Amino acid sequence: MKRLLLGVTALAVLVLPACGRTVIEPDSIISPVVLGSPVDLGDPVVGLVERVRPAVVNVTTDTIDRSSFGQGGGRGVGTGFIVRADGVIVTNYHVVEGAQRITVITPEPETERYDARVIGGDAAADLAVLKIDAQGLPTVPLGESGELKLGQQVVAIGYALALEGGPTVTTGIVSALGRSIDVTDPACDPDVCDNGVRTYSDIIQTDAAINPGNSGGPLLNLAGEVVGINSAGAGAAENIGFAIAIDAARPTIEFAAENPSAPVAYLGVVSQDVTEGLSFQFALPVTSGAYLIDLAPRGPAESAGIEIGDVIVAFDGTDVTSSERLGELIRAHEPGDEVEVVIVRSDGERRALSVTLGVNPLPQS
Repeated sequence: MKRLLLGVTALAVLVLPACGRTVIEPDSIISPVVLGSPVDLGDPVVGLVERVRPAVVNVTTDTIDRSSFGQGGGRGVGTGFIVRADGVIVTNYHVVEGAQRITVITPEPETERYDARVIGGDAAADLAVLKIDAQGLPTVPLGESGELKLGQQVVAIGYALALEGGPTVTTGIVSALGRSIDVTDPACDPDVCDNGVRTYSDIIQTDAAINPGNSGGPLLNLAGEVVGINSAGAGAAENIGFAIAIDAARPTIEFAAENPSAPVAYLGVVSQDVTEGLSFQFALPVTSGAYLIDLAPRGPAESAGIEIGDVIVAFDGTDVTSSERLGELIRAHEPGDEVEVVIVRSDGERRALSVTLGVNPLPQS
């Protein structure tokens, strides 16, 4: 997904979303504990990559297009980096925006897949903090973007273009500091983005190549510390990329890590109120309920045998009269609860299915 950059320059650029061992103690993302000596292979960038690469992860999302019936969304790929050994990960908000499922994949050779959820962040600042169920993970420390100098060498790591074989490494310099840019983001909530435009402030400009898939990855100094979060690149100009300064993001990251949003129960459906018109249009055998227009891939509903086109008419013994009512009933439960969901198929067949609720990848259901 590409996003058009407006305003601050005469150039049109595109946001590129979609993306020894250092360990940070679980109660800190500021003071890393370094185990062993840094790898010294002569070239400082080579040594840096050897240390940091295990903590740079692929963030893959399954999304649903809520704008049209029965038309599934797609899959997005971005990057994240682990800042706490117990599975706290930083990425861009637009990488996980609208996700119905978030999967974190660690790099080779010890590749692991984890379901992730958003525990905090700032949509307006394009920052999301994720959590996976893991311990003892490799981490990367946060540096000080306020200490950056023009011309200072930096390294970007990310899953550019979703290429197989691990993250891509690019190098460059700090080209400018304190930029402010406007980026069009049609998917952004109107309460966050004015007329679909997201404003970024205190941005680092670099000539390190930043391509689709790099979004959410770390921009590092040669000490291997994160000084920025890669977010945008220029589609109409060469050697221009942008990263969110880590000093601006640090308070949000720290707060989310120490005060994570509570898990929310999750059914994994997108529904529409059954109205008289809808019932007539689709020849439905019922006149009320929640008509399912899409399902989260491999989500609780799909895994239980619920299908697109079904109408949910009861949830855990309570009648479902609308999509809003279904949401209320889901939120009244906890992840892991087993509930009975009554559906009506298009041919009039009525079924009661047992569904184990999952964890919503986003804070809201």
